[in-house]
Amino acid sequence: MRRVRTGLLAAIVALPLIGSAAAGAEPPQGPVFADGEAQPVFDPARAVRQDLFVTAPVDSDHDGSQDRVHVQVVRPAESDQGLRVPVVYQASPYFSGGNDVPNHNVDTELHVPERSGARTTLSTSGDERIAVAAEIDWAYEQYLLARGYAVVYAESLGTGESTGCPTTGAENETIGAKSVVDWLNGRAPGHDAAGTEIPATWSTGKVGMMGVSYNGTLPNAVAATGVEGLEAIVPIGAISNWYDYYRTDGAVVAPGGYQGEDADVLAEYVHTRADREPCRPVIDGLTAEQDRITGDDSPFWGERNYFGDADRVRAAVLSVHGLNDWNVKTRQAAQWYGLLREHDVPHKIWWHQSGHTDPLELREQEWLRTLNRWFTRYLHGVPNGVEDEPRATVQREDGSWTEEAEWPAPGVAETVLRPTAGGSQRGGLSAEAPAQRAVEGLTDDAGQKAEDLASAASSPNRLAYFTEPLVERARVSGEVRAELGLSFDEPAANVTALLVDQAPDGSVSVVTRGWADPQNREALDRTTPIEPGRQYAITVRMQPDDYVFAPGHRLGVVVLSSDHDFTLRPRPGAGLALDLARTQVSLPVVGRIS
Repeated sequence: MRRVRTGLLAAIVALPLIGSAAAGAEPPQGPVFADGEAQPVFDPARAVRQDLFVTAPVDSDHDGSQDRVHVQVVRPAESDQGLRVPVVYQASPYFSGGNDVPNHNVDTELHVPERSGARTTLSTSGDERIAVAAEIDWAYEQYLLARGYAVVYAESLGTGESTGCPTTGAENETIGAKSVVDWLNGRAPGHDAAGTEIPATWSTGKVGMMGVSYNGTLPNAVAATGVEGLEAIVPIGAISNWYDYYRTDGAVVAPGGYQGEDADVLAEYVHTRADREPCRPVIDGLTAEQDRITGDDSPFWGERNYFGDADRVRAAVLSVHGLNDWNVKTRQAAQWYGLLREHDVPHKIWWHQSGHTDPLELREQEWLRTLNRWFTRYLHGVPNGVEDEPRATVQREDGSWTEEAEWPAPGVAETVLRPTAGGSQRGGLSAEAPAQRAVEGLTDDAGQKAEDLASAASSPNRLAYFTEPLVERARVSGEVRAELGLSFDEPAANVTALLVDQAPDGSVSVVTRGWADPQNREALDRTTPIEPGRQYAITVRMQPDDYVFAPGHRLGVVVLSSDHDFTLRPRPGAGLALDLARTQVSLPVVGRIS
């Protein structure tokens, strides 16, 4: 446990220099701190820029040479005059843009064990990412330079001027990103284009990694190696388990907005190195190993899951995620944060009401203050007390912000609700067990959007159950689970569950949702056949959330089969039967649902 208990620094403090300027020269400006925050005393316009390559101990393109990572450094001019500075480092596969790559076809039948025919092919139409050329730059660059940090950029393996191959989160990408931390600490070689060695003599060795999306995922991956010198990470909208990005409980599930994307598609998108032929077999291997047929977990996904190494994380983690991020879904932050908390890693989380975005665009001044204090504490080493402050910052539905001791919310308790008959229109939902047993059915139609089915007054394609109007506010904070007694008339089906909010005017909005493949009911890494007509206990874990149901609103749960925007889309017609007596919904609630 590494905690320093101290009050806020009220005075202005200047740290001494490490090293010295040339004999007779005036010492360079050092960092200055006030109220526990680094102050803008350096001129970004005078920054020194370097371009170099760091050798990584991996050969992912199998050319017989170790991969090399293209790096750009931007650092205060004073670092050429004897001042050593900490680093904020962003590794990314996106600095050189991307390719126009088709996604997989999702209008396909589901896999049935021992039956041929369910095969995926790359679609020639549909959702596609558009490649846009990008320069290595950052909205945070001048802010950080002014406060005494160097900013370092690195192109992920197989992208831009880096060699190696992109593999969508595999170990080689982690090694490539980690090698830059090693270079900054004198443990890995760096050289310019002519081969001249370039050491990072200006670096204190204290490094923070930060970024959004893939650029925030790489900090999670590198932190999970326990590399010495990585003192802090700020993962924003970041992945911690790639299986949960492209699969959910056995179901093939897309990131929101990119139906049909998968690990191979993303690797092909970022594969921007000039000579692309060496990586062709590597990316073809992703297509073969990712398994869009069964959706089972496997060693392929295990290599891309950082949970098992959470106990190795030594960097202080400031996590940021959108409660309405359906690209990188909330489970990515919630589960990782929970593991870090269990292992006593210094941690803090920001939850906002937007989607896949940077908090700089939402609450600029307060976010920069939080970021500054985090880096001041863990990179500059100034004991400003951030570890004693509230661990959770949560934006509410009305746009206001709250500070809380921890997340999920203190005082949360499990509430169990059970459905009562009438789900084809709108059945009931309460803490009471159904008075009599009832089985209700629905027919799958992947052509209908989940939001439309939830809003419909009645539908044969979903079952909906609602509480009475709430007497007082009820806050759901954490993961909602729908435990369903289901039987199927076909040997394969998707299962989707939604948590919804019905306003007094009757309008319905989706709060969160989850998916499952009933063939993975026994294990994520094993497909077990379904026997039509037999009932199974199927658990659907919805994406963690933090949501307040207002008085007068009804809390609802909607059960359907395929989810048009996320799951594979088989032909319509599969029938599901829900046994209400063997169905319940468990919610982590602050307050009371009555």
